[in-house]
Amino acid sequence: MKKISIVIPAYNEEGNVAMIHQKIKDIFDDLDHYGFEIIFVNDGSRDHTQHQLEELSRKYDEVKFIEFSRNFGHQPAVKAGLDHAQGNAVISMDGDLQHPPELIPDMIKKWEEGYDIVFTVRTYPKEISWFKRKTSDFFYKILSSLSDVNLTKGGGSDFRLMDAKAVEVLRSLNEDDLFLRGLTSWMGFRQVGINFTACERLSGESSYNLKKMITFAFTGITAFSVKPLYIAAYLGFLFSALSVLGYGAYVIHSFIAHTEISGWASLIMTIVFFGGLQLIIMGIIGIYLGKIFKQTKERPNYIIKNKNF
Repeated sequence: MKKISIVIPAYNEEGNVAMIHQKIKDIFDDLDHYGFEIIFVNDGSRDHTQHQLEELSRKYDEVKFIEFSRNFGHQPAVKAGLDHAQGNAVISMDGDLQHPPELIPDMIKKWEEGYDIVFTVRTYPKEISWFKRKTSDFFYKILSSLSDVNLTKGGGSDFRLMDAKAVEVLRSLNEDDLFLRGLTSWMGFRQVGINFTACERLSGESSYNLKKMITFAFTGITAFSVKPLYIAAYLGFLFSALSVLGYGAYVIHSFIAHTEISGWASLIMTIVFFGGLQLIIMGIIGIYLGKIFKQTKERPNYIIKNKNF
């Protein structure tokens, strides 16, 4: 009997963990040839998520939990689950039921057909705001154009199935700023996508706001590409050339008209503009230097406080 591991990061999901466990259990009751385990990773929850997980683990042998010493973030939580999964295939999914467990049989079917990674392509129902849908599409478009990985529109969800050999490769990667959806695309293997419609969150509120989305975008771009550095260099050359041309035009005008061009406001605005541009370029370089600094420390992605297996 093949075993499927389900990895679920949980942050303040006390109202969801029991429901998602029951849904997954019902699904595997109909899958006769597969055993399963559910690994919940408590990412420093401040509610009663850990209590709920301990209660579930006492009632059901398939429920396992990992408790972090503090909140390390969604990506390290998924990585911890992958590091401890023992299944022939591993499915990672969120604990708020926006990733429908009903899609699991289809993912397993694709895996049995020979695909090593089965990723999901998310679409949004009409109830989801226009702003959310557009910012999500913009995120994937920018990420694919500026990085060296090609993410399908809506295909960057962490709802995916990975064969054990792909999981083993992912475990061996020593990344500090984790961007798992980019890493799985970068690794290769035989991959296929499945469409699904994102559901409404069952309980609680999402902590994934616009600020975190922007930070996540920077993490993905700088983790897989040096294109921003090239863009900074190109901007430097471009504005240097424009300044030379502009100064040349000023000199020619001065000789022809026998006068000087005055304008303190334009001068100050020019200084402010180029000063801001320099700060942007220095910031881009600083991000890369910061990544190198953090990587050289070789700190772990997460610290486990407690687990039941």
